[in-house]
Parts: sequence; structure tokens; C-alpha cells
Amino acid sequence: MNIKSAVARKKTPPIDWEGLLAGISKGKAVIEYTANRTIFWQGESADSVFFIRQGKVKLSVTSKQGKEAIVAILEAGEFFGEGCLANQPLRMATATAMTDCTLARVEKQAMVGLLHEQHGVSEMFVAHLLSRNIRFEADLVDQLFNSSEKRLARALLLLAHYGSEGKSDLVLPRVNQENLAQMIGTTRSRVSHFMNKFRKHGFIEYNGGLKINSGLLSVVLHD
Repeated sequence: MNIKSAVARKKTPPIDWEGLLAGISKGKAVIEYTANRTIFWQGESADSVFFIRQGKVKLSVTSKQGKEAIVAILEAGEFFGEGCLANQPLRMATATAMTDCTLARVEKQAMVGLLHEQHGVSEMFVAHLLSRNIRFEADLVDQLFNSSEKRLARALLLLAHYGSEGKSDLVLPRVNQENLAQMIGTTRSRVSHFMNKFRKHGFIEYNGGLKINSGLLSVVLHD
């Protein structure tokens, strides 16, 4: 797999999911969540699909020993909780609002009805999920074969949407070092070490926020 292509987000025409979901008259609700509020817990009954209208959502899993790992950070325009459509009885992860969020909650039967009745919507929904699965596969390859330093650099570039707007300087969404450690499977002290190293080399800057410079890509591409 080409590492640079694994980092860059492919720019695709946006889908008007708001308009498509408007066709659901029953079994849909718009819910506001404040930052850090839990949307659903790992192990809860899986009975609905969520669409992010505004904000960012974290999906995390917790082991029996209490160790937590972040499996995805999702943004406006993305779905989560769709496992219920494949008869998944329980939630496999915990969903938490990272920022203030506006979500559309669609009950399982209402979503199934929409997908069965409108084949065009069904095709777009499948394409949306496949695109996200490709990203998750790239995450898995990164986790298996790359060093924690490379994994951190790639995670920062992805969070800053490297390649999506042709920008050279990118500002990272709000995320702390503990979140980054959970995303790449290492300790917070290691993340702190690499962040200091990246800052020393001019790859990142702290100035009222975290700015990611495109030079960070050299860490990902370095053998």
C-alpha cells in the first residue's frame, strides 16, 4: 500500500444525507449532545443508527481489564452504529461526543425501510460504508507494521485532513495526548516524546492550538 495515499483523504462529492433522511417521517429524532457526553455504551442494545449533522464523535472499546482504545474519530456527514442493520445485537464500542454535537438518531426499522424502498439511497449508503472500511483497513495495516512514531504522524495528518484541501499548514481539531495514545496503541509518555520531537523539527507548532505542517509527512514516508 502506498503510504502517502493511505494518509491523504480522497475528495469526493458530498452526499445530501440531510435531504435523504428527511424522507423518514417516523422513527427519527434530532438530538443535541454536549462535549464529553456518552451517546451509547459498549454492550448496550444496538437498535438505531446515528448520523452526525454537526460535531465530532469518538468510538472507543474497553477490554475486560479496563484498557481503552480509540477505534475511530468521526465527523459531520458520517454515520455510526450501523452494525444493528446487520443484526448486531449489542454495541461493540462506546460512542462519545468529543465536541458539542447535533445528531440524527434513526431507529433500525426506519433505516431498513428507507434502504429497502430507495435503491439509490441504499447504493450510496453502501458506498459510504465501504469508503470508511477502506480507511479502517489502512489503520489496521498501520497498526501492524509501522512504528509508534509513524503511527502518530499519520494520525495527526489524518485528523488535520491532509490532502483534502491542498493546504500546507493545517490546524488539528481538539484532541489531547491521551486520545492520541489510545488511537495508536502506545503510552501517553511516548506520545509526549514524539510530539516534542516533531515540534523541535518544525513539523508541528503550538500557537493557540496545534498546527500541523505538511513536512510531517516525511516521518510517514521515511523508511
